[in-house]
Amino acid sequence: MKLLKAFLIVIGFIAVGLGILGMFLPILPTTPFLLLAAACFAKSSDKFYHWLLNNRWFGSYIKNYREGKGIPLKIKIMALCFLWSTILISIVFFLDNIYVQVLLFAIAAAVTIHISLIKTKK
Repeated sequence: MKLLKAFLIVIGFIAVGLGILGMFLPILPTTPFLLLAAACFAKSSDKFYHWLLNNRWFGSYIKNYREGKGIPLKIKIMALCFLWSTILISIVFFLDNIYVQVLLFAIAAAVTIHISLIKTKK
């Protein structure tokens, strides 16, 4: 049982790390990784679970998602602007492969649809 708890703690911190990266990289989602971390910590460590939920940067992602409150409009707009600016810069200036360009564009479109469908927090 100790091995399982240790494994879940490691997976939880990896998920937190990926969630942090997702705050800055538009193709990496933040909330799913933080939800995974919360699930891992809930099964393995009350200390880390409470740390995550009460963290000033991460806690709101989990609480808002669990309570169905949605995402503030300002955050949606910022996320979509950052997403499209980085994707378009990558496509125009750094990529020559048309297949990769189309793939990035499709990912950006899918993320845009996903963010648009999430309830807007008032």
